[in-house]
Amino acid sequence: MTRADQSRTIKVDYLARVEGEGALTIRLKGGVVEDVKLRIFEPPRFFEAFLQGRSFAEAPDITARICGICPVAYMMSAAHAVERAFGVEVGGALRELRRLLYCGEWIESHVLHIFMLHAPDFLGYDDAIQIARDHRELVEAALRLKQLGNDIVTAVGGREIHPVNVRVGGFYKAPAAADLQRLRERLVWGCGFARQALEFVAGLPFPDFEQDYTFVSLRHHLEYPMNEGRLASSRGLDCDVAAFEEHIEERHVAYSNALQATLRDGGHYMVGPLARFNLNYERLPAGVRAAAAAVGLGHGCRNPFKSIIVRAVEVLYALEEALRIIDAYQAPPRPAVPVQPRAGEGMACTEAPRGILYHHYRIGDDGLIESARIVPPTAQNQRAIEEDLRRLVPRYLRLSDAGLSLQCERAIRNYDPCISCATHFLKTTVERG
Repeated sequence: MTRADQSRTIKVDYLARVEGEGALTIRLKGGVVEDVKLRIFEPPRFFEAFLQGRSFAEAPDITARICGICPVAYMMSAAHAVERAFGVEVGGALRELRRLLYCGEWIESHVLHIFMLHAPDFLGYDDAIQIARDHRELVEAALRLKQLGNDIVTAVGGREIHPVNVRVGGFYKAPAAADLQRLRERLVWGCGFARQALEFVAGLPFPDFEQDYTFVSLRHHLEYPMNEGRLASSRGLDCDVAAFEEHIEERHVAYSNALQATLRDGGHYMVGPLARFNLNYERLPAGVRAAAAAVGLGHGCRNPFKSIIVRAVEVLYALEEALRIIDAYQAPPRPAVPVQPRAGEGMACTEAPRGILYHHYRIGDDGLIESARIVPPTAQNQRAIEEDLRRLVPRYLRLSDAGLSLQCERAIRNYDPCISCATHFLKTTVERG
């Protein structure tokens, strides 16, 4: 009996180089994948319950604690949802500052994933420390670029982890133009290195694995989306984000403490850089599109392994967008627009590094939150990850159990899943039939 004909159970007890605690079980019989389970076993953290009875003004700060890597996404989705409930619009320099804050988060999160978590898979290393032994200058430059992203978050948000300067309606304090200009020289350097990084990751070896995904992201009529846009899909969905729950539902599965989001018709979908890129390609500046084209990345990329290239494209975009904002910035006369609490309901999506992050609040006339719902990107991608594995595993059945486990982990890391704010190394056991 060949290895491909055997019944095998692949178990990865702790996924390596992802944020949080997750595991994987795959059962195969006669060369057929019978079952795939991406298990998220961390205990629920009850943030939606924490919000009930709290002031609307606390929503950005409370939800920011959900994630130390992408707190800006939670703060922005919370602020936008509350503002929609109150009929508040934030424009001008304050809107631009919000985009700048998001640029910082995209830079630091994407660079962390590209060089520290994902690149080792393609280069045959166990971790970034090993990469640094052979590519010291590259890793040092990547760390320098990640720090620049953190420093942008600090300049606008008050500190790099769980910013404290964001409020419903804007900010507690608007940065001075001179303070932002101090970042300019580093941003110019960052743009140059980002182009080198794009060439580097585009040269990595990628498996031939294209899938017919349903992509879902925000789509804006003028700009590459971060904070605002309509909910769109590659299957023709185009609606206000307030209709999110009309098209997407969450389902409980027995093996995971994370709800799985699916389309109402039961189909799975993908959110994140690949979805943004495919649905908003024409919104990228011409120079960024040209840089992508120069490394062979064009509109219509459907290989999840090449998401590392798309992340590098988004890093370049975020750096150029940050430069544009800083060069045009003039401090607003006040750091926030007036906010008058009232009974209402607000829904909003913003684009976290890993994809759309949905918040929905019902607020009473006393300004207290009556109910809250948060749908993070990884919950939306969980089914897509499992479907990728169903299609990928048959290609590698003749590998050893350790080799097959490694290929599965690589596929999962394509999504940069944010399970929580911890990293664990791999422990693998295999049960043979």
